[in-house]
Amino acid sequence: MDVFVIPIGREKYELYSEQPAEASVRPDAVPEGFVAKLRHKFAVLLHDADERRRRGPDADSEGEPKGWMGRLQDRTMAWVAERVEEQRLLWNLRGETVAVAAHPQDMTFEQVMLLIRGTLKQDYDRHRRWMIIDGILFVLTFVLLGPLFLLIPGVANLPAAYFAFRTVGHFLSMRGAAQGLHRVEWTSRPCPPLTELRELGVLEPEDRYERLHDISSRLRLQHLSSFFERVAVQA
Repeated sequence: MDVFVIPIGREKYELYSEQPAEASVRPDAVPEGFVAKLRHKFAVLLHDADERRRRGPDADSEGEPKGWMGRLQDRTMAWVAERVEEQRLLWNLRGETVAVAAHPQDMTFEQVMLLIRGTLKQDYDRHRRWMIIDGILFVLTFVLLGPLFLLIPGVANLPAAYFAFRTVGHFLSMRGAAQGLHRVEWTSRPCPPLTELRELGVLEPEDRYERLHDISSRLRLQHLSSFFERVAVQA
């Protein structure tokens, strides 16, 4: 697995990776048991979010105007797609035992590993804390609001579904961070194009756009441009 150390300024970095999406699931193949059903719904939601990201956010904009429920679903899936992209690195680390850290050429291996381990430790603590908080909120909304939504056929308990998604997502991220900290064997390789990213945050949007796409093409990272614009430019 390749993990890219992305400079988002002179002294700040983000870890980034583009890995294949998890295998598609059958929406109609619902397993037995509450936990199994929850994991199945989560997998279907991830699959739909990945499909949206591959098609682009405007792929479904043509055709008949959508009602408020359709627009709400679109906004929800856009939000889910962003969360998937943000946490995909940690989710994919769960199944890895070997990883290569691609980093700017002016960094040493010791600097890279100190950065990676510090980032993963912060991620582990943050996702563990939010997993507990969102887990409690899921139980509360499921128990308190569940009976109300049962009175309205065809309407999902959106608050409970929201906190369920967040709880499972934080759990998977926490496991990925622990895997990266304790069970992944890390090596590194200098990557000159990454060094060029240091100066992009201060460029004018048009110049930054051209440079970003050039670097993304050389690295063969399809979504690096959108990641950098969202994380680095706003940092």
